[in-house]
Amino acid sequence: QVQLVESGGGLVQAGGSLRLSCADSGRTFSSSTMGWFRQAPGKEREFVAGISRSGSSTYYADSVKGRFTISRDNAKNTMYLQMNTLKPEDTGIYYCASRRGFSLATVPHEYNYWGQGTQVTVSS
Repeated sequence: QVQLVESGGGLVQAGGSLRLSCADSGRTFSSSTMGWFRQAPGKEREFVAGISRSGSSTYYADSVKGRFTISRDNAKNTMYLQMNTLKPEDTGIYYCASRRGFSLATVPHEYNYWGQGTQVTVSS
């Protein structure tokens, strides 16, 4: 059973930083491809970043490239999203997700498990 729990969200001023964490209580974390998504009010859920099983491959949405860094610690069953130089348009609920597939994926329906989300609010 996979259970994902996000933490680390909050309110921050534009230009600030936050670090999100996603803890997996299951036993399949190291064999799962992982991703971060976000959803702003009135908008569809969008891909933010993805990471391979080993962590050697990562992929980012253009809107966050150069500002966000995704990483994982398989020994701790935890994935991270370091967010720097935050902008008001980064505001939304951030979700972590896992998938059994080998390749990185950027669309929500390709992920099998989801966390409950953590709110990130960036004020201008």
